[in-house]
Amino acid sequence: MLAISKFDRYEWAIEKLAELGVSTIVPTIAQRSEKNLVAAAAKRVERWRRVALSAAEQARRAEPPEITAPMQLGDAMNVAPATRIVLLEPGVEPNSAPALANIVAEIAAAESLALAIGPEGGWTPQEARAFREHGWRGASLGSTILRVETAAIAATAIAISQL
Repeated sequence: MLAISKFDRYEWAIEKLAELGVSTIVPTIAQRSEKNLVAAAAKRVERWRRVALSAAEQARRAEPPEITAPMQLGDAMNVAPATRIVLLEPGVEPNSAPALANIVAEIAAAESLALAIGPEGGWTPQEARAFREHGWRGASLGSTILRVETAAIAATAIAISQL
């Protein structure tokens, strides 16, 4: 699950996630997603699929990742597999978001894993609470604040290395 962000950065994240081997990317509409980007996102899905296909071919993957139609956050939360981790910025849930690598190491036997990467500005407190209520585990990438595309790539690389 990747919150919709500026399209050039979003396409770059899709390209790199395809190269890393993710199976599905769910463009997600969060409270802090820019309204103009959200309005145009449905028109961009086919382009995103072409970007993913090209990156998958370059990386010699058998298949590109599936890119779904953009979804509201509430709907996207329910689509994900049983093992679900939401990345939270430092301070969103003080002392309750362990390092992503530690959580993934605990669940190394998981068949599939969903990661939720927030928009610029992060998930709102209400969204963080909704994730908890839907059974998502909070995790951190450390004390620094990363751009959406950097967080997506770092989190995916960490998960792959642990699994």
